[in-house]
Amino acid sequence: MGQIAKELHYCPHTIVYWMRKHHIERRSRSDAAYIQANPKGNPFHITYPKTANEHFLYGLGLGIYWGEGTKATNFAVRVTNSDPGIIRTFRTFLHTICHVDTTRIRYSIVTFNDSSPNAAKSYWAKELEISPDKFGKIVQIPTQGKGTYKRKSLFGICTITVSNTKLKTWIMDELKKIKNKPD
Repeated sequence: MGQIAKELHYCPHTIVYWMRKHHIERRSRSDAAYIQANPKGNPFHITYPKTANEHFLYGLGLGIYWGEGTKATNFAVRVTNSDPGIIRTFRTFLHTICHVDTTRIRYSIVTFNDSSPNAAKSYWAKELEISPDKFGKIVQIPTQGKGTYKRKSLFGICTITVSNTKLKTWIMDELKKIKNKPD
């Protein structure tokens, strides 16, 4: 409404008046922001599995998210792990099942403070077959505890992220279906 008012040189209240008069529903602010951020529509397109391999990938991708994904935020799909295979498989799920464009995927690394950030970046870039430029600033944290520290990952953990509320909602809805499915 603000954009319409600005473009037509009217007060926003005038736009509200005419919308009410003609029974035109208003979008929520979050819907308006989503449309503004994604003017071409959703930056993903879900394809339900047709082949045995796609069914396997669909189940594996949802399973990875169920076990390793961040559920606390509503705006991002985020999986963190020290195993590059998990990150690669989830990325394949995002590409094949969700059709997320590569440019929408972000990566980050967290290492212990006695690890080499450059070595970690090189390791993850090689393992994921992506440019080292794809990683933002590497976060280094102090060592954690005494017992498991010796078995820590030398190259830290990697997080793969796609920021999209509707994709997050779809994944969480699919997990609910699985959780509520009778044995």
